Amino acid sequence: MKLSDNALTVLEKRYLKKVDGKTVEKPEDMFRRVAENIAAVDGDLYGESGPAVKKLADEFYKAMTELDFVPNSPTLMNAGRELQQLAACFVLPVRDSMESIFDSLKHAALIHKSGGGTGFAFSRLRPKNDEVLSTGGVASGPVSFMRVFNSATEAVKQGGTRRGANMGILRVDHPDILEFITAKQNNADITNFNISVGITEEFMKALKADGEFALINPRHNQVSRRVRAREIMDLIVEMAWKNGEPGIIFLDRLNHDNPTPEVGEIESTNPCGEQPLLPYEACNLGSINLAHLVVRKGKKAEIDWDRLGALVKLSVHFLDNVIDAGKYPLDLIDQMVKSNRKVGLGVMGFADMLVLLGVAYDSKEAIGVGRKLMAFIREKAREASRELAKKRGPFPNFDRSVYRDGEPVRNATTTTIAPTGTISMIAGCSSGIEPLFALSYVRNVLDQTKLVEVNPLFEQVAKERGFYSEALMRKIAEVGSVHGLDEVPADVREVFKTAHDVSPEAHIAIQAAFQENTDNAVSKTVNFAHSATKEDVAHVFELAYEMGCKGVTIYRDGSRDEQVLSTGSTGKTTADAEAAAAVAAPAQGSMAVTPKPRPRPDETHGITRKFRIGGCGHLFVTVNADDNGICEVFTNTGEEGCSSLSEAVSRLISIALRAGVQIDPIVDQLRGIKCIGCIVDAETNVLSCPDAIGKAIEKFANGSNRFDLDVFGGPKPAISCPDCGGLMVHESGCWHCTSCGYSKCG
Repeated sequence: MKLSDNALTVLEKRYLKKVDGKTVEKPEDMFRRVAENIAAVDGDLYGESGPAVKKLADEFYKAMTELDFVPNSPTLMNAGRELQQLAACFVLPVRDSMESIFDSLKHAALIHKSGGGTGFAFSRLRPKNDEVLSTGGVASGPVSFMRVFNSATEAVKQGGTRRGANMGILRVDHPDILEFITAKQNNADITNFNISVGITEEFMKALKADGEFALINPRHNQVSRRVRAREIMDLIVEMAWKNGEPGIIFLDRLNHDNPTPEVGEIESTNPCGEQPLLPYEACNLGSINLAHLVVRKGKKAEIDWDRLGALVKLSVHFLDNVIDAGKYPLDLIDQMVKSNRKVGLGVMGFADMLVLLGVAYDSKEAIGVGRKLMAFIREKAREASRELAKKRGPFPNFDRSVYRDGEPVRNATTTTIAPTGTISMIAGCSSGIEPLFALSYVRNVLDQTKLVEVNPLFEQVAKERGFYSEALMRKIAEVGSVHGLDEVPADVREVFKTAHDVSPEAHIAIQAAFQENTDNAVSKTVNFAHSATKEDVAHVFELAYEMGCKGVTIYRDGSRDEQVLSTGSTGKTTADAEAAAAVAAPAQGSMAVTPKPRPRPDETHGITRKFRIGGCGHLFVTVNADDNGICEVFTNTGEEGCSSLSEAVSRLISIALRAGVQIDPIVDQLRGIKCIGCIVDAETNVLSCPDAIGKAIEKFANGSNRFDLDVFGGPKPAISCPDCGGLMVHESGCWHCTSCGYSKCG
């Protein structure tokens, strides 16, 4: 097998079987375990002979070990093992009763424990402060219960392989929609959820007309109040611009393509938004590696359509078998899954395929390739599903489906474009249908040696064309792109574009091209430069609707305020590198590595705020930052005040910040501390000196608590992985680590 060092790291850390903490599987053993377990369904349930089952297992094994097809993570982890939970995506109902809410909470915990992610719609819950007839009290509202679900997710461990992840959706016409939109404006809040607003056609009509829109109380379906649609959208845009959330889901569009409307209404999706599901449905996913499906005929590169068709047929067979092979956390889920038999075959390596074809990602030709490719895959997937139906029968709800007047099919859906952050690392290809993340970047290894990682396709072209050098690769790692680099030929620069070289409009155009021919939905992130405006974000949201997308997630570079690690290596002192390493270093044994504060920088930039503090007079709080974020806080008082307490607090905060402690926990500890001798400042509502310091840090953090170096032409910042300290990237609506495969979406 041709596995990269990164792939081997990911497999050993998250996939291969362990006994007493020791890895007892090789990658080939894992793929053989999975292939035999899934192929056995043909013999156990459908009467195929032993030789036929063995032949099928060999075909599954070959497709996986050649990295042409890789199923979703739970299948790789659990097939042929005791747990045998193979599905990635689940949706649970949340109905307007305490019993339903906490039943769903219990069921979510069981799903997370088994390695799955969950989606919820909180739209049926009565709004905050609405009456509760049984007790005479008032309701706490959807957002409060979402926080309860978030806390429960935090408490559930998943054996160190996958972490709990959720999608929370609220309809745009719910009376608490404004509270929901702003629920994650603090990045430390509701961290185990992605959130999306469920947009309706009625809302989009009101938005286009710049008119009012009715908010409906779900308890009695009466109008609660009317608001301007533009005010709601402006708030969605502001929050998405600020930190990437919420995303938006076009609910009526999901239900327009609901294959079983008589069975139920689609209200939610899985955590990354690509899999709309009915309550208690689950879905298993898998992806074909498009990078392996380009062949050269003479001097021309083209797609190997025959091989792709055969691979699609084999993959649909595999995924249909997964439905029967899997064990489900609840009987209700088992029943729904086997009644509709949804599968989601998708792709990865699309950006690599375009490079091999010599096509720029942001070109009309790329849109045409995506549209033709996905139309072919869906046609072949449905053809495979029809063949399976002839042998095994259609899915049980076929007569209640949109297909009932046509030829029987085995699966209610067959295609989905999922994020493939971890499995694409195993396959050694680009993620999903995203552009290339980077052509070259710097990665820390265990001894803190910095290695330049170069995209294999780019490295090959650079060497063939004679412009490769270590110095150039390091330079590219620093600036994050070849755009504007004269050392790289113009035609190469045109083809090798990274996510930030591609306009938001081009991102949406590619997403829309794939969505045209995808049964379910498309998971993709629209990347914005840090300098993008709120108007730019609003334009893309509306463009996504106009072009037929089922939802959209955006991320503006540098809009999160978490720990920064540079993708480049120059311009950093040894002390900086040591401090970053200390922050990022994982625990060893039972004792964590002790972080070491980096030295105070020679140059900082900041603000000073004045507060009126009762017995201390005026308190001046200065917050300074360098290119690693906030690095120091110091205070001063007027002549009438005593500064010893505030000075001690600010010194300790400065040490903590330079040791890499996150800002939000510091602010949380300071804010709200009261002093009996203080007179509350009516303007700033300050309760004490510590409270003032916390408010000053928070204000600075919300405005500019980190410097995004790409604004100044330097290396792009990124978020560090909580598991290994590696580079986290935002793709397909989710953060994932480029080194160890950690994902915030499970």
